[in-house]
Amino acid sequence: MIEVQEVKTKQQQRQFLNFALDLYKGNPYFVPPLYSDEKKMFGKDFVYNDSCEWTCFVAYKDGKIAGRIQAIIQKDANAKNKEKRCRFCRFDAIEDLEVSKALFAAAENWARSKGMDTMVGPLNFSDLEREGMLVDGFEEPSTFEQNYNFSYYKEHVVALGYAKEIDWTASRLYGPESQEAMDELEQVVAFIFKRYKLHYGTAKSGPQLLKKYAQGIFDLLDTSYEGLYGTVPFTEGMRRLILENFAMVINPKFTAVILDENEKIVCFGLSFPGLAPALVGTRGKYTPLTLMKLLYYIKNPNILDLCLVGVDPEYLNRGISGALSLSIMKMLRDNARVKWADTNLNLENNYAILNQWRRFKSEECKRFRAYVKKLSF
Repeated sequence: MIEVQEVKTKQQQRQFLNFALDLYKGNPYFVPPLYSDEKKMFGKDFVYNDSCEWTCFVAYKDGKIAGRIQAIIQKDANAKNKEKRCRFCRFDAIEDLEVSKALFAAAENWARSKGMDTMVGPLNFSDLEREGMLVDGFEEPSTFEQNYNFSYYKEHVVALGYAKEIDWTASRLYGPESQEAMDELEQVVAFIFKRYKLHYGTAKSGPQLLKKYAQGIFDLLDTSYEGLYGTVPFTEGMRRLILENFAMVINPKFTAVILDENEKIVCFGLSFPGLAPALVGTRGKYTPLTLMKLLYYIKNPNILDLCLVGVDPEYLNRGISGALSLSIMKMLRDNARVKWADTNLNLENNYAILNQWRRFKSEECKRFRAYVKKLSF
């Protein structure tokens, strides 16, 4: 017997948060989110409460928890795109199609009750969080920013009437194709900087970098991400959340900020130490051992996670992306411990960013998918 309940009580909240941690216990490819971050969504002052309406469901089979799903109405995204969409995310279930069917039925019925006509996902509260369902690369290590799921998930959602809407790819960058190619790129970047009177921003520490450039980065994020799939306008709460999350891990030697002659940011790229090795095999909680590992990998990364890239639309066709590529090449060259940079999720139709990686020795290692389904009434 399968029963689905909407999450209302503290006990159900714990079950919702712990289910995936139990389901993937011992899986070497699963990287848990930080438990404290996930728990925040059940707080009254959760940063997305003003822009989203949402709920969670848990499924029980024969009295034992067997799955979970979250349904989110991203009101700002719907208003921007003139849509009536409900997002699903945090979907996890045992390998039983009937459990998945019951979970999606509950989420879809809730969406209908709110006047929505489409389900789409996995998409989160915003694109700053984990999104997409893994459909290829199940035996590749995840990053801290990526979802992980079993291969049967995609079979379940397709069986329930969902179809592909768009894919993201994830690749590893190992460095330039050759030293000659890097030298040539450096000459091109020097010419572009001289022609458009550009220069790199500098900072001695992460806090100083954020103090000097955070506002300009946020402004450029809104501009450069506006037309991309799944993005939402940045609220003040989201900005504060980013600053809070970045404060501990941002390092000037793994960032590139490009300014014009008036000190306005026209391009930036932010990468962070890969934290996945510190969290694999944990439940995402701040135990003393986990904290020690996190601090170690923050100071001694062996992988870089490329997180955010933004380019002023006025400079898109001026070759400025080459300066970001050059900066990443130098990060890989000058930090001997770093084996590669992980691009994380790039939309398959974001040709500007995909073309940028062609300057590198690289390999596509994972693919993620967003699914869509029209709701019948």
